[in-house]
Amino acid sequence: MSASERKTSPRAVWWLLATVLVVELMDLLDSTIVNVAGPSLERSLGTSPVGLQWVIGGYALALGAGLVLGGRLGDRFGRRPMFLFGLVAFTAASVLCAIAPDVALLITFRLVQGVAGAMMLPQGLGILRDNLSPRDLTKALAVFGPVLGLGGVLGPVLGGALVDWDLFGLGWRLVFLVNVPVGLAALALAWRLVPRGAGTPGLRVDIVGAALVAAASALLVLPLNEGQASGWPVWTWLSLTAAALGYVVFALWQRRIVRLRRAPLVTPALFGKPAFTVGLVAVALFFGGLIGTQLVLTFFLQIGQGFTAGAAGLGNLPVALGTAVGGGISGGLLAARLGRAVLQVGAVVQFAGVAWLWITLSGTDPFSIWRIVPGGVVAGIGAGIVIAAVFNTVLGAVADDEVGSASGVLTAVQSIGGSVGVAVFSTVFFADAARPTESFRDALVVQAIVIGLFLLISPLFPRRARPDETQLAATAAPSKSPSPAASAEHRATS
Repeated sequence: MSASERKTSPRAVWWLLATVLVVELMDLLDSTIVNVAGPSLERSLGTSPVGLQWVIGGYALALGAGLVLGGRLGDRFGRRPMFLFGLVAFTAASVLCAIAPDVALLITFRLVQGVAGAMMLPQGLGILRDNLSPRDLTKALAVFGPVLGLGGVLGPVLGGALVDWDLFGLGWRLVFLVNVPVGLAALALAWRLVPRGAGTPGLRVDIVGAALVAAASALLVLPLNEGQASGWPVWTWLSLTAAALGYVVFALWQRRIVRLRRAPLVTPALFGKPAFTVGLVAVALFFGGLIGTQLVLTFFLQIGQGFTAGAAGLGNLPVALGTAVGGGISGGLLAARLGRAVLQVGAVVQFAGVAWLWITLSGTDPFSIWRIVPGGVVAGIGAGIVIAAVFNTVLGAVADDEVGSASGVLTAVQSIGGSVGVAVFSTVFFADAARPTESFRDALVVQAIVIGLFLLISPLFPRRARPDETQLAATAAPSKSPSPAASAEHRATS
């Protein structure tokens, strides 16, 4: 029986969906919940700003570098085994993060956690796609956006509440321990509910390609994290150059894999499409700026204004709620009708919100959270408009049979771009941490430049977005990588 004909009882459909959603939410929370724990972590372990950047951005780096490989391993060994393996490893890594005695081990365990996430996340939608009828799959995908969007809003709030709670003096360690009961519950559900399915034993996994991506990504983020503290020595520039060459070598290697009649991690033809490659740059710029700005907002509130972790988490709500509103305004419908114009409108609105924040913080009056609420909401609305449309618009540049591979690359670039954003914006903020308001305003200037670059290259995007029907068809087909709708949009809404 084919995947499109397979039936699952109505009750089992929703339990299976709940299992996948719990796992997706674990990843989403881990991407955002740690942000507000930074100052507490700094006090507890005596870490430097560079250490904080690695704790927060290292997870996204490892996740992005491993996502496409994780999808391929699911094809090779079966989705259920990889899902269960990734879930066990993620939960175990969370425990290790919680008991880490120093920042070096914490960073190591965060990288392990990111790799585990890359193994389990691509399997979730594949499991739904393989076991739900097309009608049930459509209903399931419709639930993803609102639920994961809510998770994005709650991540910093929950993280701040846990740090402030300080149960048994655990402080920031609770941020990681909260994954343990959730992970065990998800494991029990997955063991019982996820159907067994055979993989493809003859499929050869491109380990060399995966290693090239991981190495190039590490060479990119390492100097951005360490450069300022080291005075930007020669090795940092050599590392950045090596990262660029590494990505080029990866593209050439994928072409060789195809010539050898083996399955590549990424369809090589994608790299020959200018609109798609420009889209990769745009996605990296947008998510790097968005995630970096949200992080330094948390630093500004806690370090600069003395907010508790819980209050700083609530301080992120205007941006998060604005993002949800913007996503609702844009949705897939406007993107399908207006194409790249939606991205340009969203970027202009976001720029206006950033400018509003910059102007609001220029005065000498005592700080109040209400000073940043209007600008934060406007910036969030603009970001939400872009988020809801950017993946489908960029995917308009690729053929139907390339959508699975292209969406996997976009999702990986989004995650790696977020890690780069953490490094760059943290570096800008901590360059003059003694004047946190001015440092935050400097970060806003960088964000304005990033948005300007996004607008500058936007005329090179495809004119029209890929229709939702095409995307759904791609999701329902046996693609090799995660769906953009669930894997990319939910992370960005945080």
